[in-house]
Amino acid sequence: MKNIPQHIVLFPDGNRRWAKQKGIVSLDGHLQGYRNIIDFAQWCKNKGVKVLTAFGFSTENWKRSEEEVNYLMELLERGLLESLERFKKDSVKVTIIGQRERLPESLKKTIEMVEKETKENTGFHLNLAISYGGKWDMLNAVKKIITEKIEPEKIDEALFENYLSTAGLVNPDLIIRAGGEMRLSNFVIWQAAYSELYFSPKLWPDFTEKDFDLALEEFDSRQRRFGK
Repeated sequence: MKNIPQHIVLFPDGNRRWAKQKGIVSLDGHLQGYRNIIDFAQWCKNKGVKVLTAFGFSTENWKRSEEEVNYLMELLERGLLESLERFKKDSVKVTIIGQRERLPESLKKTIEMVEKETKENTGFHLNLAISYGGKWDMLNAVKKIITEKIEPEKIDEALFENYLSTAGLVNPDLIIRAGGEMRLSNFVIWQAAYSELYFSPKLWPDFTEKDFDLALEEFDSRQRRFGK
């Protein structure tokens, strides 16, 4: 394979539908989905991908039931803590993007600790989006630019990207969405301008490394023109 994406964005969609098919509670679907994200990160690392940005919890997800939101917050915190030693062993740098002020204090402290413990790792970069929305990201960038009173004539695409939550990362080459839906759902809207899109009908907990290989093969076969 000649072309390996350097940065992949992942929509791990379909956890609740998967649980419904299995006749189990949706919370168990989310648990299996989180485990699959960690495995997916390892597949990426093994294939030579440098960065994975995974959708963990969107700004719209706050509208779900209180029980589900609380469970997802606990799952994210527990998952980060349980995965920390694996991150260290595999030299994975972990960063979190999103509206942290809305998160529970215990989760915020865990995020800060995991980021601090992994910040020097260089083997792979796992970027988790928690309480993130693409519209929020762009509005937040605009507010920061206004606050710093930057002259309008100095504002260009490169400067604007430095104020997004993904500043410092290359824009995604490939976006993979599991679960059969075919939309971006308010995720990395600016960053996805020239990304290749791949939609899998597989519900996320059923998504395997073989499915990932199919996505990479499809990416390798495409000719990227970047609007030229």
